[in-house]
Amino acid sequence: MNKEINIYEVYTTSEAQKLLKISDSTMKRLLKKGLVKANKVGGQYRILGKELLRLVSPELEKEAVKSYLGLKKKIVSTINNW
Repeated sequence: MNKEINIYEVYTTSEAQKLLKISDSTMKRLLKKGLVKANKVGGQYRILGKELLRLVSPELEKEAVKSYLGLKKKIVSTINNW
């Protein structure tokens, strides 16, 4: 099943997992950390297609790398001050 993500479509977490080819635990982690914006409807999350596309965009990856390097620098600085 090779399906394109429609920017205007609303997906369940199960559908989003299949499209992104990620596990249930990874999907939960993305939602919990706010990396994927979703709305709860009747106790279940609904995710817009544009959110899924934003997640896999190169800009997000650049932001994640920048965040990681900043955190790494802070940790190394803290360790060196011990």
